[in-house]
Amino acid sequence: MFDNSLLTQLTEQAIHDGVQQFAVGAVVQKDNKVLILRRLPDDFMGGVYELPSGKVEADEPIDKALIREVKEETGLDVVSIRRYINSFDYMSRSGKKSRQFNFAVAVSNSDKIILEEHDLYEWVALTGEVPVTEAVKEVLKKFQEAASN
Repeated sequence: MFDNSLLTQLTEQAIHDGVQQFAVGAVVQKDNKVLILRRLPDDFMGGVYELPSGKVEADEPIDKALIREVKEETGLDVVSIRRYINSFDYMSRSGKKSRQFNFAVAVSNSDKIILEEHDLYEWVALTGEVPVTEAVKEVLKKFQEAASN
């Protein structure tokens, strides 16, 4: 579904950098807005807004993890991975050095969002202040820069 050589390069670099856990994040766009989800209050980083995202399972390809996580967190079906945006590192709840790889994706029907792991979703314009972490703000900035080129 996506350029395997890029995925291999991203994986190899992360391993070289000592990353112990991989995660994926998706920028889903509709009508010049992007989808953000609010974490459940009793979850790790509860109440924080984020992109549809989650951990890559052991031996799972990054592109397959991205498709799975978008489906699990939103009920949406990814029809294509449009492009790689960037990555950021963070420390997981269990203390593992983690890297989230972020991609722009297209989905089949963005009007039928089903939440099971979050309590709220919003479509937000990138023209104002988006209520997400600094790392996700950087993802959205890079997404917007690439879209305008």
